[in-house]
Amino acid sequence: MILSWLYAPGDRPEVVWKALHSGADAVIVDLEDAVSLSRKEYARAATAELLTERPPVPVHVRVNALDSPWAGADLTALTGLPGLAGLRLPKVCAPEQVAAVAGRTGGVALYALLESALGVERAYEIARAHPALRGLALGEADLRADLGISSEAGLDWPRSRVVVAARAAGLAPPAQSVFPDIRDLEALAVSCARGRALGFLGRAAIHPRQLPVIERAYLPGPEEVAAAEQIMAAARLTPGAVALPDGRFVDPAALAGAERVVALSRRDSRVPS
Repeated sequence: MILSWLYAPGDRPEVVWKALHSGADAVIVDLEDAVSLSRKEYARAATAELLTERPPVPVHVRVNALDSPWAGADLTALTGLPGLAGLRLPKVCAPEQVAAVAGRTGGVALYALLESALGVERAYEIARAHPALRGLALGEADLRADLGISSEAGLDWPRSRVVVAARAAGLAPPAQSVFPDIRDLEALAVSCARGRALGFLGRAAIHPRQLPVIERAYLPGPEEVAAAEQIMAAARLTPGAVALPDGRFVDPAALAGAERVVALSRRDSRVPS
């Protein structure tokens, strides 16, 4: 199960190597925002060389924006490489964009990044664009700028929109977007707790020091696991609806939630939906 994703710039192989050994569950090599215009070709070539072999953890690549001069070459260079676990497509705002990429990448797992009001508004259409699409995510920095959002609270609606769209389309729960302040780990923990409450699963990071905070926030604690196991035990003893001594009501929905908590605590990739 992937709970933590760590971004690394594609034009800095030494940073990518450190990311691969940082403890992150997966690494996202960035060819887009983290790479200057003069180093786009070098970043692509270095990333392609890295992915000629399977790395120690899954590696996704965020290619350049699909309407940019570099996206086509990115897709050509990366498609078919044995170390590529997925492609992350920035600034997606229409399902046709996903379908077009899927048509030229031969079944590579795709992830659409929604970074504008239009992208969020079309979240469900994009989520159903093609079977190769495996997930949605928000690009919150661009979305904040597009919507004029000045606080975390302003992201609640677009975050919920993406969670609901992914679920409705049968996709995995999305991971939260990066938290930009690498020093304020307390605020990161608060933000992760809010994301988990909204239905996200895991989060992307921009620095290794953020990884333990993300994992702690998204893994259920001992009390939560114990309560879930109590629900599961009661459901096994008494099929159907039942009330626990502490007043909690156990029904199929409560049981499904409990099973999900226990699966998360075990980092089981087969988390019940």
